[in-house]
Amino acid sequence: MLAIYRKEMRSYFINPIGYIYLGVFLVFSALLCCYTTIISGSYDTSSYFTFLIMTFIILIPILTMRLFAEERKLRTEQLLLTAPVTITGMVMGKYLAALTMYVGGILISCINFLPLYIIAKQENADNATSLTHIGPITGEIVGSVIAVILLGAALIAVGTLISALTENQLSAAVITIGVIAVMVLLNVFNLLTDSDGQPIIGSYIVRSVIDWISVISRFSNFSNGIFDYAALLYYASIAFVFLFLTVRVYEKRRWG
Repeated sequence: MLAIYRKEMRSYFINPIGYIYLGVFLVFSALLCCYTTIISGSYDTSSYFTFLIMTFIILIPILTMRLFAEERKLRTEQLLLTAPVTITGMVMGKYLAALTMYVGGILISCINFLPLYIIAKQENADNATSLTHIGPITGEIVGSVIAVILLGAALIAVGTLISALTENQLSAAVITIGVIAVMVLLNVFNLLTDSDGQPIIGSYIVRSVIDWISVISRFSNFSNGIFDYAALLYYASIAFVFLFLTVRVYEKRRWG
C-alpha cells in the first residue's frame, strides 16, 4: 500500500494536476474568505465554509478522476492487478494519496484566518474598556475544519469508485461532479417553502430521506463548535461503503 501511496503522491506533482488543484483551491479559498469576512466586516466564518463546500463539486473530481481511469487509459491496470499488493492495499493507497492532497490544501488554507485574529486583536486593544470580546470564534472554526475534512473524505471515496468504473478521466470527472452535486445540494429542497411559509415537500418521510442522504445536513453541529459523533460515523460509513465497493470492483476484475 505504501508503494502505491508514494507513486500516487509523486504523480500529482509530476503531472500538473496537483499544482492546478492546490493553486485553484488556495486562491479561491483566500478570495472567498476575504469577501465573506474582511470585506463584509464580519468575523462569522459560516458563509465561508458553506461556499467552500460548494467548490468541492468541482475540485474533488479533479483529484479523483485520474485515480483508476488513467490506469485503464494507459493500459497499466493489469500491472496493478498483478502487483504484489492486495486489492484493498491498492485502493487504500490511491485513496489516501488523494485524501492527503485534499487535507493538505485545507490545512494550508487555514492561514486565511490569521488576518481575522490580527484585526480582532487591534480592535480589542482599541476598545480595552469594553467587556465584549471581538473576534472569530476559534471553536467554530476548528469544528468546521474538522467537518470539511470528514465531508471531503466521504466525497473522495465516492469519486474513487466512479473512477474505477470508467475508462476515461473526463467521464469520471463529469459523473463525479453530478453525483457530488446531488449529495451536496439535495438538502436545498428541504429548505424551500411556498408562499405560506410551508415546506414545498410536504411528506415528512421524503424530507427525512433527503435529510439523511444530504451530506450538508450533518455539518451544522460542527460549525457550532460541537463535535458530532453521529456525523463522524455517517461520513466514515459513506467512505467505507464506497471504498468497499471499489475493492469489490477490482476483485471481480482480477479473478473475472
